[in-house]
Amino acid sequence: MSNQKLGILAIVAAVLVLWAAVQPRLSKQGSVRLSGPADLIQGLDPAEIDSIVVGHGDDAVRIERQGSGFVVTNESNYPADPKQINDLITKSLDVKTTEAYTDNAENHEELEVTEEKARNVVKFFKGDGSLLTGVIIGKSQEAGQSTFVRRASDDTVWLAESVPWFRSRALDYVDQEIVSVKREDVNAVTVTTSEGTYTLRPKGDGDGVVLADLPADKKLKESDAKSVFGALTSLRFDDVNAPAEIEGVSFDHQYVCRLDDSTEYRLHLGKKDDKTYLTCEAEYTDKTPVTKKLNEVESEEQLKEKEAKLLADEKAQKFTLRHKRWVYEVPDWKAKYLTKNRSELLEDVEEETEEKPAEETPPVGPQLAPSAEPTTAEPNAVSPAAEPNAVDPNA
Repeated sequence: MSNQKLGILAIVAAVLVLWAAVQPRLSKQGSVRLSGPADLIQGLDPAEIDSIVVGHGDDAVRIERQGSGFVVTNESNYPADPKQINDLITKSLDVKTTEAYTDNAENHEELEVTEEKARNVVKFFKGDGSLLTGVIIGKSQEAGQSTFVRRASDDTVWLAESVPWFRSRALDYVDQEIVSVKREDVNAVTVTTSEGTYTLRPKGDGDGVVLADLPADKKLKESDAKSVFGALTSLRFDDVNAPAEIEGVSFDHQYVCRLDDSTEYRLHLGKKDDKTYLTCEAEYTDKTPVTKKLNEVESEEQLKEKEAKLLADEKAQKFTLRHKRWVYEVPDWKAKYLTKNRSELLEDVEEETEEKPAEETPPVGPQLAPSAEPTTAEPNAVSPAAEPNAVDPNA
C-alpha cells in the first residue's frame, strides 16, 4: 500500500476517533438554539393566577387567591402583602435570557435546574390546579456571570444574566407591622399588670416622660420609661396564629396607647411557653357627632377638623377589622416593655449628705516682724522680786 493511501487512512481514523468522543456529548446536550435577549416568561396574565408556590417540598411557601387578594396558607391564611406579591410576579417576568443552552432533560440535575436542586423555584397555578407557568433558577455558569434557568413547564435550559433573588420564607410575603405611631402624637400610655396600673405622660415639649403619682422617695428610670412610652412607634410580630391555634393563654396584661387625636390602641397580652402573645384593637374615643346645620357656612379650618375626625374614626375601625381575628407572637425584647411592672420603672432617691463647713484658714496678708532681740526667761531663772527673802550678796 502506498504512503499516500496510508496517510488518507490515518486522517479518516483520527476523524472517527474525534467523532466518537464528541458525539455522546452532543447527543446529551441536545439541540441548542441561539437567540437574542428575551423574556423567559411571556404573556402571563396576573388575573389568571389562582395560587403560587415558592420553593419545593415541606418548606415551600404556599399562597392562594382569596377574593381580590391573596393569603399565605403557611401562616394560617393570613393576608399576603400586595406589595410582596406584585414584587414576586414582577421579578418572575423580569428574567431575561441571552441564549438557549440545552433542551435535554438529562442535563437538568447537573445544571441544578431540577426543583430539588434549584436555587429558586416559583410556580404559578390556574384555578383548576394546572400549572400556568413558573421559573426555576439553577446554578451559575463556570467562569461567567450567567445563570442556568428554565420555565417550569419546559425542558429547555437558558442562560440568563442578572437573575433576581426570590424570598423563601412564608413571613416574607406578609406585612409584619402591627402598628406604628409617631411618638410626638402619643398623649398617654397606661399599662396594667399583676402589680396594678400606672400611666406615663410626655414631659413638656421634649422627649422626657413623667409617671403619674410618683412616690416622693422614688425616681423614674428615664431610659426604661421612654421605651415603654414609645413601644408602639414600631410594633412587629414574629408569628401569627388563628385564635383556635393558641390555647391556654391568659391575656392578663394590657397596654393602652392614647393619641392626641383621641385614638386609642388597646393591646391584650399573655405568656405561654416563654412566648408572648397579644390581641389588639383600636377605637376613636371622641364620640361627638360630626354634623352640619342647615345653611351653616363653615370655615376651612372647621371642615378640616371634621374631616380629620372622620378619617381617624375610619382608620381605627379598619385597624380593628384587620387584627381582630388574629393572635400575634411578639419578640421578647419588645414584650418586656409592653408588660413592664411599675416597680421596674422606679429606683430609690439617693439621700443628700450634709456638706461639712470648710475649715477656717488664717488670713493671708502682711505679718508684723518679730522683735530683733526677743526677751525670753531662762527656764530655771528666778526673778529677785519673786522671792522676798532673798539676800543680796553685796549688802
